Amino acid sequence: MISVSVLHRQGEFALDASFEADQGVTALFGPSGSGKTTLVQMIAGLSRPDDARITFDNVVWNDTDSGIFVPSHKRRIGYVFQEGRLFPHLTARQNLLYGRFFAPRGDRTMGEDEVVSLLGIGHLLDKRPSTLSGGEKQRVAIGRALLSAPKLILMDEPLSALDRSRKQEILPYIERIRDHIKIPIVYVSHAIDEVARLSNRVVLLEEGKVRAQGTPAQIFPEVDNLPENMAPQSIIEGRLIGHEPYYGLSIAEVGSEIITLQPVDLPDGTMVRMRIPATDIILALERPENISALNHLAGEITTITSDGPHVLVSLDCGGQRLVTRITLLSAERLRLKPGLRVHALFKAVTVDGGSLFHSSVGPAFSS
Repeated sequence: MISVSVLHRQGEFALDASFEADQGVTALFGPSGSGKTTLVQMIAGLSRPDDARITFDNVVWNDTDSGIFVPSHKRRIGYVFQEGRLFPHLTARQNLLYGRFFAPRGDRTMGEDEVVSLLGIGHLLDKRPSTLSGGEKQRVAIGRALLSAPKLILMDEPLSALDRSRKQEILPYIERIRDHIKIPIVYVSHAIDEVARLSNRVVLLEEGKVRAQGTPAQIFPEVDNLPENMAPQSIIEGRLIGHEPYYGLSIAEVGSEIITLQPVDLPDGTMVRMRIPATDIILALERPENISALNHLAGEITTITSDGPHVLVSLDCGGQRLVTRITLLSAERLRLKPGLRVHALFKAVTVDGGSLFHSSVGPAFSS
């Protein structure tokens, strides 16, 4: 368990943030300038806050009231930066093994072979950093962090310098660390797709303050008045029950409903999370027939929130929460109100490879 409470002023910017995190991935999420990197650097001991109490597993790392400040090299943290920051004159293997210098001999729980296998970097070991892609450099940097035998891993926007294909290449390796190594990770990002895919818990930062915290399914439907790429999202969880190769589709079970998806290379029985933008969900008062949208979820309206010329309508679909953004005109024509039963419709093409992913971090809707 990590517990963080920080008060700090830097010029005109004020950081006032508190949160707690346990196993798995805790994402510090929010727009640029919200204080994410500043906060993670204070957790790492790379900067001193004006007023703070930071503890990890009941060990005090920083307590300004008591005059306690544990230097970063004694905190047993593995830090992965936005870029790999590999030593250019060393091979990938030499960069990897550099992490061993910081691991106490009695705590070297992971060996080189295990890390190499976990991250799939065996073919890179004899190469110099200048010959590696951005994703390959980051995998080596993550391996170096793991070999330092950390108790906590901090990842500061590790994919921000990569293009989409390189991001898709490295995300499964971060999932492996989350699922198999069990080292707590604090993950900094302003990319909603990364956070929805990786995190157990989200701490939403805005202008230096914690606006909300909870599971991705609890947080993302509430994200409004932020940049477009952070528009409200629905995150639902289902179980794969089959595939239709002829049509190029996969089938998932969500409660008593069947959802049709773009094809996903995962076996039947796998639990998956599906991320659906609020603007891709439409509402109907009755279950429609003979339309191209394959997916229908019945639900009850819980809240309707004004959003300028639009409204955000939240639904309870058998315990799964959906949110849709529609025009005020549509809401009035349908006479929408809390308690009304409606049908949420969305197309299979909405749930593609960029918005559907293996869920192995526990129930998406737990508190």
